[in-house]
Amino acid sequence: MGSPCYGQAYHFQPLRIVKKLLVTGAVVASTFAFAQADKVVMGVSIPAATHGWAGGVVYWANRTQAELEKQYPGIKVVVKTAGSAAEQANQIQDLQTVNKINTLVILPFESAPLTQPVAQIKNKGVFVTVVDRGLTDTSAQDAYVSGDNTAFGKIPAEYLAKAMGGKGNLVALRGIATTLDNERWDAFTGVLKNSPDIKILDAKYANWNRDDAFKVMQDYLTRFKKIDAVWASDDDMAVGVQKAIEQAKRTDVKLVIGGAGAKGYVKKVMDGDPIVKANVTYSPSMIADAMKLTADARVKGAEMPATTIIPSVLITKENAAQYYFPDSPF
Repeated sequence: MGSPCYGQAYHFQPLRIVKKLLVTGAVVASTFAFAQADKVVMGVSIPAATHGWAGGVVYWANRTQAELEKQYPGIKVVVKTAGSAAEQANQIQDLQTVNKINTLVILPFESAPLTQPVAQIKNKGVFVTVVDRGLTDTSAQDAYVSGDNTAFGKIPAEYLAKAMGGKGNLVALRGIATTLDNERWDAFTGVLKNSPDIKILDAKYANWNRDDAFKVMQDYLTRFKKIDAVWASDDDMAVGVQKAIEQAKRTDVKLVIGGAGAKGYVKKVMDGDPIVKANVTYSPSMIADAMKLTADARVKGAEMPATTIIPSVLITKENAAQYYFPDSPF
């Protein structure tokens, strides 16, 4: 995910698992139900805080670890962070062999490189909940918890199509090559097929990182003489995009839309920033939802939905105050 970027702040709503989540698919029983007296050892494997959203994931994982161990005396939670897909693959093997986990909650660094290692863990009898970045083979998981990646791509595309009046030049920045990034991109381009006069000049990966996004946007500004709008698809990347635009002194770019509800960007929307007029929610607190749902299933022997989707919402000046929390930790 590139170099760490810790400056962005994210708004996290309190967990309201039952009312706020969209549950789809079959219900999966926790195959290995445990009595309260038995030991549940949950490994939580997540990317390191390489950008603001990932920093939020780390925060919520550590916070929820403490909450679960207090709530359930019979559970032990081990949280591990990784700076690469290879490191994460090694870590989950260690979690199984050294920590003797029987439950794994994993937010994969990348989809393809983690699929086989996770499948191997599952085949050893470990209950697996995958979060956010799905695996390329869903048989490697027991449950999946994610934000609504289709909506995360669809909502900004609909907004841009309307705001641009159905015409103009647009550039996009994608995240990391993952299933969720593909879902977002497919949804985004699917909407814009209905606006043939909006031309997507280019779309490159910028790894959800502001420094990489700065370089990608510099390239776009050099190659394209007129850019009307930018879908940065992430608030950290939007920081780099805006920096490049300001440095180049370009005035043709009228709209920049990021995503995830970073505190700084919600504030820009609230304050009427001339080019940041909207955002889309995608809270990193989903790792906490996944850990709590999984713990309930494992400790209580409760049923867990095969798929849990957390909705995304368009943030505009009219509703931005609902999503702005200045004291939030990220």
